[in-house]
Amino acid sequence: MRVVTWNLWWRFGPWEQRQKAILAVLRELRPDVVGLQEVWSAGSENLAEWLAGELGLHWAWAPSPASERWQRRIGDPGVEVGNAVLSRWPVSDQAVLRLPAPDELDDGRLAFHARLAGPSYEIPFFTTHLTSAPTASALRCQQVTALAEFVAAHRSGTDFPPVITGDFNAWPDSDEIRLFGGCRTAPAAPGQLFLDAWEYADPTAPSATWDPANPYVHGSPPARIDYIHVGPPEASGLGHVLGVRRAGDGPVDGVWPSDHLAVVADLADGSE
Repeated sequence: MRVVTWNLWWRFGPWEQRQKAILAVLRELRPDVVGLQEVWSAGSENLAEWLAGELGLHWAWAPSPASERWQRRIGDPGVEVGNAVLSRWPVSDQAVLRLPAPDELDDGRLAFHARLAGPSYEIPFFTTHLTSAPTASALRCQQVTALAEFVAAHRSGTDFPPVITGDFNAWPDSDEIRLFGGCRTAPAAPGQLFLDAWEYADPTAPSATWDPANPYVHGSPPARIDYIHVGPPEASGLGHVLGVRRAGDGPVDGVWPSDHLAVVADLADGSE
């Protein structure tokens, strides 16, 4: 099972040209499941719906309840922002959690759950987008605690471990990432452990998903802030990470697809 997570940079930059580049990257990857953040919707158009149609995938979408805070940045009150899931398999259930934040930082960040009707098992899949303020680590700790509780409430009824994707806006050694993982400190939800898929990657491979080689990134050091987390694999090997890498890490026909790079993980899905 190939899983991708990608922040698509909403309607910023040359978004129409970027849309085509995003599609080209996903088409080449041929993912089974994709967690997307900063997805735009305007009137009858939705980026996730368009991508799903072009790729032959199912889709589900969760709009932010505070899109107006994003709209001010581009001067367009008609565009919503949200999280989305693309899936090779139907979405049998879904749920949304608004992440906690004080009013001055609350721009409607979400955690989105989609239960996927996989060929052998139902898959509890999640995608999220945490607050981005560099000094907001304490708030992100609150958000990953809420996220862990949200996962705990929706992970049951299947042998497949939960898969959690998203833009956590946090470095791997940060308090919030260690807290969410639950193996380097007390877990955010009792007894719940998540494994950072990148721990299974080639340690020499480039891993920064926020990379100044990308012309949309300015004044920041390279950082790995986008993640695919998986619950511990079952004895059968379900959910075991087979490989991890970046994608979308260069221009397509002269256009970089997003300000973030994508993360791609191949998981054992138990279908063989």
